[in-house]
Amino acid sequence: MTPCNPAVDRNMVMPVRAAILTREWPPDVYGGAGVHVEHLVPQLRKFIDADVYCFGEPRTDATAYQVPVELAEANPALQTLGVDLQMAQGTAGADVAHSHTWYANMAGQLSSQLHGIPHVISAHSLEPRRPWKAEQLGGGYQISSWVERDSYANADAIIAVSKGMADDVLDCYPFIDPAKLHVVYNGINTEVYRNEKATDALERHGVDPAKPYVLFVGRITRQKGIAHLLKSAKMFDEDIPLVLCAASPDTPELGAEVAAGIDELKKTRKDVHWIDAQLSRDDVVQFLSHALLFACPSVYEPLGIVNLEAMGCEAPVVASAVGGIPEVVVDGETGLLVPYDEKEPKAFEKAFADAVNRVAADSTTAQAMGIRGRARAVEAFGWEAIAKQTVEVYRQAGAR
Repeated sequence: MTPCNPAVDRNMVMPVRAAILTREWPPDVYGGAGVHVEHLVPQLRKFIDADVYCFGEPRTDATAYQVPVELAEANPALQTLGVDLQMAQGTAGADVAHSHTWYANMAGQLSSQLHGIPHVISAHSLEPRRPWKAEQLGGGYQISSWVERDSYANADAIIAVSKGMADDVLDCYPFIDPAKLHVVYNGINTEVYRNEKATDALERHGVDPAKPYVLFVGRITRQKGIAHLLKSAKMFDEDIPLVLCAASPDTPELGAEVAAGIDELKKTRKDVHWIDAQLSRDDVVQFLSHALLFACPSVYEPLGIVNLEAMGCEAPVVASAVGGIPEVVVDGETGLLVPYDEKEPKAFEKAFADAVNRVAADSTTAQAMGIRGRARAVEAFGWEAIAKQTVEVYRQAGAR
């Protein structure tokens, strides 16, 4: 595993144009990988040219590709490959291809082979760690797994967004040369994610700003552990409100399962608020700013940008100790970490509730955790340093 020196030497031979390949680009950003690319690109442009190639409707600030008409009714994995083929054709003239998630990995690999340029992958998640995706993709999950595995095998460099993620990469794909693997953390814009005094978003959604609440923000996917949270919430102290900003279920069946779980919870607890909509970033900042604590019960999380966002807004975090989360949340200082064992879900749910109740019972400590979390987000996860390290990976990939 190769550490990255954040200081970029301008005398080194650098790529002058990077093709950034991503499924998500504003306004269509819904996950951590999209947030990463959205904030990384402007910082990369301080050092090199960076052109974005994305999925979806035409943009003025990126080259976007839509699913070919012939694949309009195809499995989503085949639709992805149809977009990737167009992306690879469009990257002619780039010096390096940098792909994000399996959705764009094949576009990066084909760009490398077609145009003779290095391919860098950012590992935001891994298909072998997300078997529940078979619910979404059916046989397409076998295709996405093949795309990822083959792309990683042929990449010139792989960027893991945490040390935990780097370990996962080598565990899932032991054939990878560790010298190709680099750790460059995700970052956060602490000018955007900062404590906000306004409360109109809370009031608009029927949440009382005077009653600090436990907050969950995330997609409805098994990865985020929302089912565990709903069971754990039955054991929260009875006066603690719960706010769930949860939408976009992976499948209709999962959406119905979560809805049923929330209905069941409401039978035994008051002050349960479910916001089944994609909130604006400004609204999310308000909800984070006024939370008693942020709850992250994820069963898999390469890093967990949402925890950084919560910390930026001075919310203490109670989170599962999985993946890269322990590299973000400092146990006992910026929040509490709860060990997770998939074989013992009830023990995890009980321990998670105990951690929530512990933080809720001591407002002075909770406030101090939030202040320390903000300081850590500012000091350790700035985007400009991350961009410098990324450019250094490009240089090393081109020198291989």
